[in-house]
Amino acid sequence: MKHARGFTLIEILVVVVIIGLLAVGAVLAIGTTKRDDALETEAQRLQSLIDYVREHAELTTREFGLGCEGDRYRFLAFDPRRGLWRVAEAEDILRERTLPVGLRIRLRIEGREVLLRPPKEKEPLQPQVMLFSNGDVTPFELTLGREGSPLQAVLASDDEGVVTLTLPKQGAP
Repeated sequence: MKHARGFTLIEILVVVVIIGLLAVGAVLAIGTTKRDDALETEAQRLQSLIDYVREHAELTTREFGLGCEGDRYRFLAFDPRRGLWRVAEAEDILRERTLPVGLRIRLRIEGREVLLRPPKEKEPLQPQVMLFSNGDVTPFELTLGREGSPLQAVLASDDEGVVTLTLPKQGAP
């Protein structure tokens, strides 16, 4: 009887495991370069907070605003007795938030780029984006992006004051 030559079951299993590991490595490498979960999470959080503050402003008939710096943002409330803006710290949800490392904010108001800088000492607080108690919103376009990456998320208000979020497309460079 002649012996048939071929691969043993162990050799076939080793090859299948190696191919599987290579496939998993390729999928993970491709998946991490095409998405920025921190960027998307922060953009969705900011949109939710803006929607919340708009509803809160209408229910309480108070004026609110959004103050931005390069790597942080905070909500401000107008104090009509003093005629000043103050940090809206009565609720923990409206606390100042710092973006994850590497994320930056760019802001355009009515089509003009806004220089985002921290307020100087003794300078009164001023929001860049107004969230009025009647539901109106300052026309704005806020861009969240990562330094050195083309991926960016854009929050923008339309003529009716509706704030929409545009996330980077899956698989976009």
